[in-house]
Amino acid sequence: MAAFPYASPIEKGWRYLHRLICGMVILFLIGPILTVLPLSFNSIPFFAYPMQGFTLRWYQEFFLAERWQTGLHNSVFIAISVTLLSTILGTLAALGLSRPHFPCRAAVTSILISPMIVPVIITAVAVYFFYADVGLLNSYIGLILAHTTLATPFVVITVTATLIGFDHSLTRAAAGLGAPPITVFFKITLPLIFPGMISGALLAFLTSFDEVVVALFVAGPEQRTLPKVMFAGVREYLSPTIIAAATVLIVFSIAMLAAIELLRRRSERLRGIRNN
Repeated sequence: MAAFPYASPIEKGWRYLHRLICGMVILFLIGPILTVLPLSFNSIPFFAYPMQGFTLRWYQEFFLAERWQTGLHNSVFIAISVTLLSTILGTLAALGLSRPHFPCRAAVTSILISPMIVPVIITAVAVYFFYADVGLLNSYIGLILAHTTLATPFVVITVTATLIGFDHSLTRAAAGLGAPPITVFFKITLPLIFPGMISGALLAFLTSFDEVVVALFVAGPEQRTLPKVMFAGVREYLSPTIIAAATVLIVFSIAMLAAIELLRRRSERLRGIRNN
């Protein structure tokens, strides 16, 4: 945003200082990533500069080696399953919480988003002991349900935020014209909250795809996800393939976050918050 023509020199100086501080904070956050990523193209298997040459060997190993591809396929399958399940549950929960006379709304909301607040290691230990009793350890169902517990709060928050600006007069008008509740939901409510649902679904996908702590406790050898393979590689054999896998995950996450931002802006335009 351009500075106002009537801004004083101090205000203009603070504007540029603010930009400088923001840039330094961003550089501090992404600096380690920018430093490590080029090493995924290093021709020698060492984590050090200067680089001895350029190679795609580590990316070839990531996309061709069986253990990496097995982890990738497991992660994609589990993340898609978690996304579908958490989107349905989170959307239903958000719709219920949006009702004006919902009892104990604050308490229920706190319980629903508690997996985001409680440290993951505590959740992983609790899930481990619970699943050990019911026989869900070392199974795809157990891992999907555990990841759904972590991912559903993101859907609840995004859909609830979409419903804050929801115009309920539209649903009342449709009901007054004789439309049944199911028709009102699919013709009016769903199209308006759909961007929030997609944003929550993308966040749920990323939550499951990048999660490693719960997978270490719940998953067995057949359910090894990509983050679990990377964690095992750090402990057993440190290879630049891990950096190549991390680079792929970072690029994928950036693409997903960009899609979420585009959907957020589209949702704001649909609700009349923005004009551009």
